[in-house]
Amino acid sequence: MYLSPMRYATLLITLLLSPATAQIPPEVGQGWLPEFTHSANQILALAEAVPADKYSWRPAPGVRSFSEVCMHVALGNYFLLGHAGIKPKSAPGPVSGELEKKITEKKEVIAWLKESIAAVKEAYPSADLEKKLRFFNQDSTIGNVFLRILVHSHEHMGQSVAYARIMGVAPPWSR
Repeated sequence: MYLSPMRYATLLITLLLSPATAQIPPEVGQGWLPEFTHSANQILALAEAVPADKYSWRPAPGVRSFSEVCMHVALGNYFLLGHAGIKPKSAPGPVSGELEKKITEKKEVIAWLKESIAAVKEAYPSADLEKKLRFFNQDSTIGNVFLRILVHSHEHMGQSVAYARIMGVAPPWSR
């Protein structure tokens, strides 16, 4: 489904100006792990709310489908943990970037999301956040890699909300 720039702008303005119906979750403003948990819970809630036949939906040719966005988040979690030198104990299968397009079934996508989120949540409390490392060819810290994980999660959670609403699926927490 292609959205003209005018329809897209109208949708965006509608979404931004819609009154908030949900209360502020208790995790908001309570630190890194609660913020990550909040975003991860929303991505999972959307992944579960979107019907399986909509997982291949994409807003325009050449743009990630809904399943590809979810897999991008999951694979990104593993990729970024790897940059922090953290080897997660489990994944539903071998991790590679090409899986974003290969894993498209709802059940499998949700399994990857859940496992990657669990890996991040397990790694964070014991991570040496001040430890220095090279990250994308720059001096950085493990803490900054975790910040990238959080930002990446929120970025694609927002994208997923827009996708869901265009598909006619209301985010569960907004009902």
